[in-house]
Amino acid sequence: SYEKQKRFITDAGHEIKTPLTIIDADAELVGLDCGENEWLEDIRKQTKRLTALTNDLIYLAKMEEGQKSSTKIEFPLSDVVEETAESFRARAVNENKKLDIDIQPEITYCGDEKAIRQLVSILVDNAVKYSDGIKIISVKLEGQGGTSKLSKGFRLQVFNSCEHIEPESVKHLFDRFYRAEQSRNSQTGGYGIGLSVAKAVVDAHKGKITADTADGKSLRITVVM
Repeated sequence: SYEKQKRFITDAGHEIKTPLTIIDADAELVGLDCGENEWLEDIRKQTKRLTALTNDLIYLAKMEEGQKSSTKIEFPLSDVVEETAESFRARAVNENKKLDIDIQPEITYCGDEKAIRQLVSILVDNAVKYSDGIKIISVKLEGQGGTSKLSKGFRLQVFNSCEHIEPESVKHLFDRFYRAEQSRNSQTGGYGIGLSVAKAVVDAHKGKITADTADGKSLRITVVM
C-alpha cells in the first residue's frame, strides 16, 4: 500500500505539472493582451507555489524509492556547503538577521552532490525563514572519524533562534506537511514539506538527521553522515 502511494504521488505529480505550465503560459498571454493587474500577479504567484510543491513531492517520492539513477561521486563538501550557505547571506542581512558560517576546510564526501546541495539549502532556508527573537542563524560543518580531509563522514549543524518552540513539536518536524506554528508558518509560504525532503536525502545516504531545542527559544538540526 505504501509503495502504491509513493508511485501515485510521482505519477500524479507529473500529470499536474502540465496544466500548471499551461496556466502560467496563459497568464502571460492574458497579461500581454489585457495589461497587468493584481489578479494576474496572484495567479502567477500561486502557480509558482503549487509548481514548487509538486516538484518537492515528486522529488520526495523518488528519494524514498531509492532510485538507482542517483549518482554518488566524491566532491568537495566544504566548498558546496559554504557556497550554498553564503547564498542566503544577502537575504539574512535584508531581514536584519545574523548569519554565522563555520566550515572546516577541505572535507570531501562521496554522495549525490545535487541532493546534498538541496539538503543544505533546505536547512539554511528553514533557519533564515523562521529565525526570530535575537535573529541568529549559524551553519557549522566538521569532518567525522579523523583529522584528514578524507574523513569517514561529516556532521552538519544548522541553528536558529526563535521566539518559542514546543519540545513536542520538535519530534514531528520531519513529518510530511507538519508545521509547528500554523499562523506564523502560513505567512511564510511554507507547506511543511521541506524538512521531509531533507530527511529523505539523509536517509538515501544512510545518515541520521535530528532536531532539538535546548531552551524552547532555539532550534538546532544536526545531520550526521
